[in-house]
Order: sequence, then C-alpha cells, then structure tokens
Amino acid sequence: MFKKINDPVWAFDVEWVPDPRAGRLLYGVAGEASDREVMTEMWRQGGATAENPTPYLKTVLCRVVSVAMVIRKEQRGQPPRLWLHSLPQDPAGAGREETERSIVEKFLHSVGKNKPVLVGYNSLAADLRILVQRGMILGVQAREFCHRPNKPWEGIDYLAKGSDFNIDLKDTVTPGWGHGSPSLHEIATLCGIPGKLDVSGEQVPELWLTDQLPRIVAYNEFDALTTYLLWLRALFFSGHLDAAGYEAEQAAVRELLERESEKRPHLADYLVEWERLRQAVA
Repeated sequence: MFKKINDPVWAFDVEWVPDPRAGRLLYGVAGEASDREVMTEMWRQGGATAENPTPYLKTVLCRVVSVAMVIRKEQRGQPPRLWLHSLPQDPAGAGREETERSIVEKFLHSVGKNKPVLVGYNSLAADLRILVQRGMILGVQAREFCHRPNKPWEGIDYLAKGSDFNIDLKDTVTPGWGHGSPSLHEIATLCGIPGKLDVSGEQVPELWLTDQLPRIVAYNEFDALTTYLLWLRALFFSGHLDAAGYEAEQAAVRELLERESEKRPHLADYLVEWERLRQAVA
C-alpha cells in the first residue's frame, strides 16, 4: 500500500464553485446577468435535471475558493507535531477579498518549496487537477511544484500517478472506478472517523453565493482532518503503525483539535463527532 512514511505530510482538500467568468466566456451569458443566473446556466449546460439541478461540472469551469491542509512534521524523539492551515487564512475578514489566484499560487508555491507528501481523497482526479488547470488559466507559475525528475528515484514528482509523494487514498482503497468506489464520507464514517457534519459539497455553491465563506472553510478543514485520519488508518492497516503508534498519532490529532478549538469553535464539534463515532464502531 505504502512503501514508507515520508516527512513532512500534508493531508489536503480543495473546495470550488462554478466560475461565473467561465460561464460568461463560454456560454455567452449577458454581462448584466447575476452570478447565480450564470451558474444556473452552467449547470443547465452541464446536464441539469429536476432530480439533479446542480450536476458536477468539469473542474476547469470552476474557481477555487478554499484549500485546507493538516501538516504533520516529525520531531526527533517526540510525537509528530500537527498544524491545521487553510487558505484564505481569515475567511471572515480579509479572506473575502483574497483572489483565487492568490490561493492557488500560495498553495502550489508552498508545496514546491517544502516538498511534502501530499495526501488527498480523489485528489488525482479532482483536487490536484483543478489546481493545475486553474493555475494555468490564472497565469500562475509553479516551477518547483511542476519539476519532474528524469527517474523516479532522482526527486519528487507530484504529477506522476503512483508517486510516493502524491497519495490519493481513493485510488489506494479502490483499485478502479465506478459505483463501487466509496465516498470519503462513507469509508470514513464506517472507520469511526467523521465524514460530513452540517455541510455537504452540494451546498458549497449556495454558501458562496450567500457570502458564507467561513462555513466553506470550516467544511474544507473538516475534510482535510478526515483525510488525515483516514491516512492514519491506512498506515495502521498496512503495518506502518503498530497499535501504540496509531493511538499516539490519533492523540496528536485530538491535541490539535483541542488547541485550535478556542479560535475555531467548529473544531470542537468535529472532536465531539469523532468521539461519538469511535464509540459507535468499537
């Protein structure tokens, strides 16, 4: 499953919404149309039905509104240290004015500079794909992120499927695609890890249209935490962590949630749900 645990690790998740600018350019929607009207036309062009009025759109047609990541850094002789970061950093304040280009550029630049192991869920088909596509559209240069060594052992390659530095847990737990592929919510919940709490992905566009960016970022952080905990579960399953090591890693997550919950109260809700599920599957 995994060859080894590299350091550092960034378990990440990206949130996006239909890009009204893309709709205006591609579908000739009148300039005076509202963003909601443009997005509705984009969904119509994407095959909307009465049963599914907001179908999944190609990532190239969407704009990135948030990126969240759990960062794990090893410490010699001590438990690993964890941080939870998100872009925009202040969604209730200055973050409302942060551009999509700034979010994409900051994340890809930081990845290229710090060289972490990226861990996602459906990240090869979605999260990394939209970052690359939108980075190109926005005129971002991500030289270090895009660097590709001549041979796999000569350096980090984020663009290679199967790379030790680009782990897609969905690809790991489901060697193939189709209706048999579990969602992050499904596999996490059954493992005793919180999946979706009060927000789901289908609600993100409406939250964006109604200026509720803090709720989007909170949801994004939940998914990053869930991805990280599922990665720990996969490490235990594959024998990279023994029972004591697995418990210590989970304790570090609890410490992170408790440490940050005063500034971000939604993390206390995540901790409560995690404890409930752990008891339910015990």
